Amino acid sequence: MTYLILKVIHILSGAVLFGTGAGIAFFMLRAHATKDPRTVASVGRIVVLADFVFTASAVVVQPISGLALIHLQGYALTEPWLMAAYALYVLIGACWLPVVWFQWRMVKLAEGAVAAGTPLPPLYHRLFRAWFILGWPAFAGVIGIYALMVAKPVF
Repeated sequence: MTYLILKVIHILSGAVLFGTGAGIAFFMLRAHATKDPRTVASVGRIVVLADFVFTASAVVVQPISGLALIHLQGYALTEPWLMAAYALYVLIGACWLPVVWFQWRMVKLAEGAVAAGTPLPPLYHRLFRAWFILGWPAFAGVIGIYALMVAKPVF
């Protein structure tokens, strides 16, 4: 029963990680497309909150539940497919941490533009481009981990 509970927790936290990431990307892209600082600030605040509440929680739960499942199933921590999953997890984190900061900074820049009655500043657009670029390897990494967990390939 412990295995089943842990597996459900692990799968659900993975779904939260992927689903929240996809939702955040969608809403941030749509807000950005309006070019309206008020919309970007409003949606951005919600996006940042969602990232901290949902994504950060899943980021913590994933390795805890994953390590417990590895132990219960009797896998070595150094299985090649697990080593590949760890590497992807690190890649995802290396992309996600700056993205969270970029989102927060973009919100602050949008709020400043609202207060000043000006368009979004050039720094906002540079941060948005970096945010967008870093999202691709992060999403690819999550999909890669899903593939590894399902297939458990032998290298």
